[in-house]
Amino acid sequence: MPEILIVYYSRNGSVAQLARHVARGVEEVANVQARLRSVPPVAPATTVAQSPVPDAGAPYATLQDLRDCAGLILGSPTRFGNMAAPLKHYLDSTGAEWASGALVGKPAAAFTATSTMHGGQETTLLSMMLPLLHHGALIVGIPYTEPALNATTTGGSPYGASHVSGTDHDRTLSDDERTLARRLGRRVAEIAAKLAQ
Repeated sequence: MPEILIVYYSRNGSVAQLARHVARGVEEVANVQARLRSVPPVAPATTVAQSPVPDAGAPYATLQDLRDCAGLILGSPTRFGNMAAPLKHYLDSTGAEWASGALVGKPAAAFTATSTMHGGQETTLLSMMLPLLHHGALIVGIPYTEPALNATTTGGSPYGASHVSGTDHDRTLSDDERTLARRLGRRVAEIAAKLAQ
């Protein structure tokens, strides 16, 4: 059964919530499964190695997860209009997978969360797409034929699913944000299933 790998970093929980909705969308497609994985935090100076298993949430992504997937969806909070360092650190470790073409021809997408409406959602989504393009993945977005994309007054763009969490990270996902996250997951899964035929 083809698996769509969802790799994310979430500091305050919003990206993790989006990831779960993306996974639900993936699993709306018959014979496709979601594999939810997180990445550990990074710090400028490390004195103790991270446990290989997180205290809570999704297990940490491995490079084998990346090699095995039929499609990939990346998620990160916005850091100055860019992906967060933990996700970039994971992607920076994928040189062997790049050289072997592990993601060539596989569908891939991105999702993000920001504190404010104009906090750099679209540039963050684009920053996650750059390494995917270098890996030869097929970039998948959300087309405007999706009604929630035209209706949303919160997160969501043709570049991918997103959420506006508020400066205190207290806003729950809106109906449109949940819908768009599911649609993104389903779209990647549908394309992966077609490619697997």
